[in-house]
Amino acid sequence: MEIKRDLYLKKIISLMWDGQVKVITGIRRCGKSYLLGNIFKKYLLQSGVREDHILFYALDLAKDIRYRNPLAFASTVRKIVEGVSEQFYLFVDEIQMSDEVPNPYYPDGKPITFYDALNDLKTLPNLDIYVTGSNSRMLSSDILTEFRGRSDEIRMHPLSFSEYYAAVGGDKAEAFEEYAFYGGMPLILSRPDETAKMDYLRSLISEVYLKDIVERKKIKREDVLSAVLDLICSSVGSLTNPNNIANALNAKRRLSGEGMVAANTVTSYLSHLADAYLFEECRRFDVKGKDYFDYPNKYYCDDLGLRNARIGFRQQEMTHIMENILYNDLRIRGCSVDIGIVYGTEKRKTGQAVRVAREIDFVATKGGKKTYIQSAYALETDEKSAAENKPLSLTGDSFPKIIVRHDIRKWWYDESGVLNIGVLDFLLDETVV
Repeated sequence: MEIKRDLYLKKIISLMWDGQVKVITGIRRCGKSYLLGNIFKKYLLQSGVREDHILFYALDLAKDIRYRNPLAFASTVRKIVEGVSEQFYLFVDEIQMSDEVPNPYYPDGKPITFYDALNDLKTLPNLDIYVTGSNSRMLSSDILTEFRGRSDEIRMHPLSFSEYYAAVGGDKAEAFEEYAFYGGMPLILSRPDETAKMDYLRSLISEVYLKDIVERKKIKREDVLSAVLDLICSSVGSLTNPNNIANALNAKRRLSGEGMVAANTVTSYLSHLADAYLFEECRRFDVKGKDYFDYPNKYYCDDLGLRNARIGFRQQEMTHIMENILYNDLRIRGCSVDIGIVYGTEKRKTGQAVRVAREIDFVATKGGKKTYIQSAYALETDEKSAAENKPLSLTGDSFPKIIVRHDIRKWWYDESGVLNIGVLDFLLDETVV
C-alpha cells in the first residue's frame, strides 16, 4: 500500500536548492525515511534526474557502515560531485548513527563530527543536501542546533486523518473510530489484525521510544520516567504542571524523604518526552493581555495509538481523544496552537459581579491569520451550546470562530457568525483553517 504524504513532499520541493541542509525531523517510525528515499526520490526521477545523481547513504545499514566516519563520507561525496557541472542530490538517512573521529591535524582538539562533514559539503554549489535523524543517540532537535541556522526543518508527524482515510477509504465514521483507537503510525496499515496492531504499538512505546530516551539522556530513575509518561497518557488535554505531577506520583507510590520525586525531575523528564516528539506542550495564552501563563498547561500526544497502547487501550474518553486529534491536525497544517484565556463577569447569588476566566480550546495561528476553535464532542442541550459559545464571544475581535462537533454532519454558521462543523468535515477539508 502506497501512502501519500503530499504535504511534506510539497514542503521539500519548495526548499530545493535554497543553499541549506534540509533536516526531516519527527517521532521515530512516522515515515521520514520513506518520505526521503521513496516519495521524494520518485519525484526527482520523474522530473528527469538521473538515478546515479541521487546519492543515498543509509547509515543504519551494514552496506554503508564505512560512511559513518565523517572524513571518509565527505571524501567519497567530494570525489563524485566536485568539479562536475551536473547537479547532485545527497540523502543521508539515520544521521544519529554517525561516529566522531579524531582530528588528524589536531589529535588533542575537538573531534570531527558528521555535522562538520555536511557543513563542508554544503559549500559545493552543485549539491543539495537532505538528512533524517531519529532519537536513539542524537535527538533530531540536536541536529538543528548543530547546524546553527544553516538548515531548514521539515517537521513530520504520523498520518493525519486525511492521509489515513485516503489510504484506507470506506466509511468515514468507521475510519475515524479506527484512527482514534490505533493512531496514524504508517505501519499500522500493514498489520493484519487487531492483535498485531496492538502488539506493534506496545513494542514501539516500550522497546523503542522509552529505551531511546533512557540511553540518550542517561536516565537514572527509569521508573519515574515511566510513571510520568503513564500519567500524561492518562490525562491528555487536562491542565497540569510539574508540581502537580510530582505530588500525584509521590502520593500514589507513597514516597517520602530522599525517595520523593522532585518537581524539577518531572520538568526534565517532560522535556525529554517532548524532545522525542512523543508529546507537545500547549501553553495558555491571555487573548487580550497577550501574555503567556507559566502553568498549568496541557500535553497532547503526537500519536493516539501510542498513547492508547501505553494505558492498555483503556480510558477511551472521546472528548479528550477528539481534542487531541484536532490539536495534531492543526499542527500538521502548520499552525502554532495555544489555549486561549478570556475573561468575563458573572453574578453570584449575592448579586456581586466577579471576574471569571474562560477557556478557548485552541487559538490557531498561521501566516498572521488567527482562528479560535472549540472542540465539542456533543452539544445536546442549549446550556452546553451556550457554554461553548460564551468564550468565543469574549475575544473582542473578528477573527474566525469554529466549534468542531462529533454530533453533526452538516455544517452551518449561527447568528453570531460561529461555524459549527462536524469533525469529519473539519479533518478532511484543509481549507477550513
